[in-house]
Amino acid sequence: MFQAIFAKHVSRLQKINKTKLLIFLAGAIVTILLLTTTLILFWLKQEKQNQKLANEVEQKTQLNQNLETLSAEFTQTQASLAAILNEDQFKRNENLQAEIKSIEQVFTNSVKSYENLLDLGNSISSQQNLYGEFSQILSLLSQRNYSSASAKLAILDTEIAKKQSAVAPPIPANVSAIQEAPSSGYRRQSVSTEFGTYLVDVIAADLNSTRVQVETASTGDCANDCPVDNLASFVAKSGGFAGINGPYFCPAEYPSCAGKTNSFDTLLMNKNKVYFNSANNVYSVVPAVIFSGNSARFVSHSSEWGRDTNVDAVIAAQPLLLMNGEVKFTGDGDPKKGSVGSRSFIASKDNTVYIGVVRGATVAEVAYVLQAMGLQNALNLDSGGSTALHADGRYLAGPGRNTPFGIILVRK
Repeated sequence: MFQAIFAKHVSRLQKINKTKLLIFLAGAIVTILLLTTTLILFWLKQEKQNQKLANEVEQKTQLNQNLETLSAEFTQTQASLAAILNEDQFKRNENLQAEIKSIEQVFTNSVKSYENLLDLGNSISSQQNLYGEFSQILSLLSQRNYSSASAKLAILDTEIAKKQSAVAPPIPANVSAIQEAPSSGYRRQSVSTEFGTYLVDVIAADLNSTRVQVETASTGDCANDCPVDNLASFVAKSGGFAGINGPYFCPAEYPSCAGKTNSFDTLLMNKNKVYFNSANNVYSVVPAVIFSGNSARFVSHSSEWGRDTNVDAVIAAQPLLLMNGEVKFTGDGDPKKGSVGSRSFIASKDNTVYIGVVRGATVAEVAYVLQAMGLQNALNLDSGGSTALHADGRYLAGPGRNTPFGIILVRK
């Protein structure tokens, strides 16, 4: 009887899906246990009631045979399960998972390519061909033609890389070659290093007569859909005479910034003595600069600084370019930091603060440019489409995209 029941179930295994098979196996195991328990209890009862029955040996033998039969059929069921797991349907599921992973990778790469396009820092019209190619890639993705989209992405990334590593823009003939930084005011100059010659726009201000402060669009911590403004507006609100864009943040036009648009996660104290992102920067290794009175203190880790509100400004940004005149950043393999573009910085020497933009440079090259100018300490700020430098009512670089903050120079 048991053989007939299990034979019937085994014959149906190939026709049911994995979920039903698991349910069946669970039921079969329970049935086996129930049958085994019933037979054992029955045998014990009969043995107790009629131990002298002549057929005792025969009953025991039959019980053992039944148990052996059930055990053999259960083993056969296990083998059937293993066979089904190796059938085409299961393998197809594995193949489907691999295909899904591949599709996700194509979409991830397309997001990175689009953000790299934005980071070129030029107008869309000047990069029309690249945006046209990206539009074709989006069309292929919408048609689920992932292989063609992936191939075109590889070509587009190569073209973007060429743009990123392009030769630095030519230095105008009327720009003087001056190695040292100005002692005060604004100056456009060319600076030479072992890596090349670079165009630099720099503003110097004495901290004895100038206060550095941070103007923010938000009054406190903001995780998503945060308010932003342009640098000229930040300068005006602070009553400043100059300003520069702040550290990295998550622009609204970046697809990867969905759910955290216009937010930032580094430590910062604005002009109202409000600390931003204090809780998640207790152990931060992000460098920072603290302005207080006529001094600027650079620290290699934000965790080295408390939450003193008796200072003028606290700005965490990365990477640290210079510390005590020594280059601290020579590259980290990040393609964005290694691409050529307009790079914003904030620096100091003695009691003088410097803000400015180095044109046509990688982040590492900026460190060597500032060292050649004789500066002592420096932090990298956001760049690309965020680059903006403003002084005396006009943009010297930018205006750049709207940002959550601006670093402002105010006369005391």
